[in-house]
Amino acid sequence: MLGIIWGIIVILLVVWLIGIIFHIAGGLINILLVIVLILVIWNLIQMARNKRK
Repeated sequence: MLGIIWGIIVILLVVWLIGIIFHIAGGLINILLVIVLILVIWNLIQMARNKRK
């Protein structure tokens, strides 16, 4: 599952960079990046909790 999330992060970062360069769908990509960032932080917290058990 973590591999899929990191793959999505990489794809979104590439699309975000293309959007910045060509000024395409900037707002939508930024919203998606914020959502992905929240999910990454959530997953990191969950992994830290699982390691403590």
